[in-house]
Amino acid sequence: MRDLTELTDVEEPAWPLLSEAISNSRVSMDVLPVDPAQARGSLLQLQLTARSWLGSFVLNCGGVLLDSGWLRIYGSPDDDAPPGTPSFAEVNDIPERFDPAWQPEAGLVVAHDVLGGVFVVNGSDPAQANRPGGPGEVLYFAPDSLRWDALGVGYGPWLSWMMDGAPEQFYDTLRWPGWRAETGPLPGSHGITFAPVLWTAANRRDLPAARRRAVHMSDLMDLHRGTGLELDKIDPGFLGNFDDY
Repeated sequence: MRDLTELTDVEEPAWPLLSEAISNSRVSMDVLPVDPAQARGSLLQLQLTARSWLGSFVLNCGGVLLDSGWLRIYGSPDDDAPPGTPSFAEVNDIPERFDPAWQPEAGLVVAHDVLGGVFVVNGSDPAQANRPGGPGEVLYFAPDSLRWDALGVGYGPWLSWMMDGAPEQFYDTLRWPGWRAETGPLPGSHGITFAPVLWTAANRRDLPAARRRAVHMSDLMDLHRGTGLELDKIDPGFLGNFDDY
């Protein structure tokens, strides 16, 4: 096991490049203040260095609420973060004190969108977890198909892509007139569900006409996981923890 100094005091840390990407983002965002103690604890548990973009983001940033809160990218927020905003540690169920026996389940949840879509960095053996892609690749659990899609990139390129304007195209068929007014006020503990649900043909024919309501993310994750298991007979696995919110 590497101690905290070995993880933080590295040559060529990623934060200068990452910070520049945040500053130059083409997408509106709120950058949350960081809790240094929580950040260091997460880094130690994960054994990530500040040379990696994921390690550097968790260490130096409280998180990002991108595009009027549509996408919540998890970091290590302090007490001044908006209410209901989970941390990277909380959403991944990382122990508060270092536990050498703890391992993430299949991968690490790095972001959720307001529809209940989940971005995950693959673990070391995606096939064993019934997930596509290679180790370290970012996957997306799509709320309109209830399946995992491999995005073909790691965390750093994915984060750069999202900040460079990707959400507009990525979510082109899943947004409706006035969506910003609905998603902006939502706390990070809540998302939006639809009737008819997103994965039905009826919804795809006329998304703006669907009825929408805010629900707790735990309920949204349970709905997606349970329905995905029922439809495909394959458990999509861990989609993030919101039990404390």
